[in-house]
Amino acid sequence: MAEPNSVDHYETLQISPNADADTVQRVFRLLAQRYHPDNKETGNEVKFRALHEAYSVLSVPEKRAQYDVHHQALRRERWRFVANSSGDTDVEQEQQLRSTVLEILYARRRAEPGTPAFSQYELSQLTGRPREHLEFTIWYLIQRKLVTRDDSSNLAITVDGVDYLEHNQGARIKRRLTASGTESVL
Repeated sequence: MAEPNSVDHYETLQISPNADADTVQRVFRLLAQRYHPDNKETGNEVKFRALHEAYSVLSVPEKRAQYDVHHQALRRERWRFVANSSGDTDVEQEQQLRSTVLEILYARRRAEPGTPAFSQYELSQLTGRPREHLEFTIWYLIQRKLVTRDDSSNLAITVDGVDYLEHNQGARIKRRLTASGTESVL
């Protein structure tokens, strides 16, 4: 079993730490059906094992209470560096993170039109940012209607998001070239 601090069982089950026992069970059953290895369309053995591990911890009150102590410490640690951040750099980093999320969702939409969405957990893994640090980014992108949530709360780029990304692609490339000291041919 993984170290308690290395895995976020609530994120794995896509539930709030405040979820009651019935919600834990209901969500587990739903996701277990989706990711069971016998499911030809959406089966995923790795995700199924992670779901089972999360459920085995969160469904037992004693194990969940013990896990919650570690989970709260992890959340405090993740938020600690936000308090020490600097203003201008944060704005630039946020803009870059938004672009990165849009590029990831754009690539997914093009590569897998049948399953064009990623969960917030998957985006966290792909961007290397804790889920909590993506919340503002995702809120902004949803409010601007550049990204939407599907019925499973997975995130997908919208037509407006594609247009925005394609329209701003040239400016972003030009900024990158200028920042690296290379002359732009655009």
